[in-house]
This record gives sequence, C-alpha cells and structure tokens, in this order.
Amino acid sequence: MIRVLLADDEAMIRAGVRAILAADPGIEVVAEAADGREAVEGVLAHRPDVALLDIRMPRLDGLAAAGELRRAAPGTGIIMLTTFGEDEYIERALSGGAGGFLLKSGDPHELIAGVRAVAGGAAYLSPKVAHRVISELRGGRISQEARARRRIADLTPRERQVLALVGAGLSNAEIARRIHVVEGTVKAYVSAILTRLDVKNRVQAAIVAYEAGLVDGNDAQDIAGAADGTDGTGPAPSGRARP
Repeated sequence: MIRVLLADDEAMIRAGVRAILAADPGIEVVAEAADGREAVEGVLAHRPDVALLDIRMPRLDGLAAAGELRRAAPGTGIIMLTTFGEDEYIERALSGGAGGFLLKSGDPHELIAGVRAVAGGAAYLSPKVAHRVISELRGGRISQEARARRRIADLTPRERQVLALVGAGLSNAEIARRIHVVEGTVKAYVSAILTRLDVKNRVQAAIVAYEAGLVDGNDAQDIAGAADGTDGTGPAPSGRARP
C-alpha cells in the first residue's frame, strides 16, 4: 500500500485529489494539510511514501516545504501538484529534489501514475511539463531565467517596477515621471536594487531584468542605453541612449 500525504490550501481540491487516488486500491491518503507548515509536520508524524504538495500555500509554500522535507524526511518522495507550470517553478522544484511535477489541469490518470512512479523511486513529470522542460533545456533558457527570477524574488513590487523600467532603457528622470515620484527617489530605488542584486551598474541590472522576463523582447535593444553611471546615483541623461 502506497501511503500519501496531500497538502493543498483549498478543501475542494484536496477532496478531488483524494477521490482520484481512492480509485486505486493500492493508494491510501493517510493525512491532509492545508498549508506548507502542516504538510511538514504531517510528513514527520505519518512518514508517508509520497507527499503531494501544492506550490502556492500559506505559512510555507510547497517549494519551501519540499526543501525542509528533503532534509528531514528523505525517505518520502515529493510531487509538486499545481495549477502553474512556469519555468521558474519547474526548475526550482526539480533542483530542490522533487521527484514529480504534475499540473492540476492534467489527466487524472497522470496523478495515479505519478504517485506510483515516485513511490517506486522513479521520477514523473506531467507530459505537458516534460515537453516544456525538454524544449527549454535544449535552448538553455530555463536555468537562465530561473536564476534571474530568483535574484529578483526579494525585490519589492515597486523595485521590480523600477528595475523593469531601467531594463527598458529609461533614465532616472523618465522613470520618475512614469511612476510619479521625484528623481531623487528613483536614484534611491536604483541604488537599493543594485545592492540587492549584487550588480555593479545599471547595465548589469538591465540584463537581469531582461533575463527575468521583466523587459519585453522589443525593448532588448535599449539595455545598452541603461547606464547613466556605475552606482545608480549619477546624473541621468535626458532621454534613452541608443546603441
């Protein structure tokens, strides 16, 4: 019998997943959790063969919970079950030790197949996810984007907005007009962004913005015009610099 812990903050989703797993007489849901912290505690208490973790949960998200479980309960296989299939989630889940990645929109048979595969020590990806991973890895883009997104993860929403505008080649003065603040405030934001991203200048920050997907591809030509100094506090040009 394969023993499963199911963690999702939506009771209806948990009920649906439980019903699907109940169709297989060889699978038993031994515990449920409504958030990531409960999931960790439940795994440590019940020691299931597989933990099915939603990615977006309160208190502790599924990816963070998976990281804790890899250290505290290495005998439990982990499957990420989510509505979202963004590259960042896929890369973080797999690099964090998850043995499976399933989409809630997938075929119910994928859920049972994934649980059986991971319980047996194998890996399992939803076919849609597998196709995406293969396609992206061929171009080497998934890791690059995922790394850049992790770098900007701790920025505030306003800092991300400013970073995106830096990446688009706007000067401090233009950014100030765009977000309706004084130019000195923009300089402070830029200095903070450079420090938090651990980059030396606006050009490097602009590259991170582009790699993280904050800058539209049509604005890529403006990255070279993002520099107005090496510390983000120098005088801003009156307009966009062009290559």
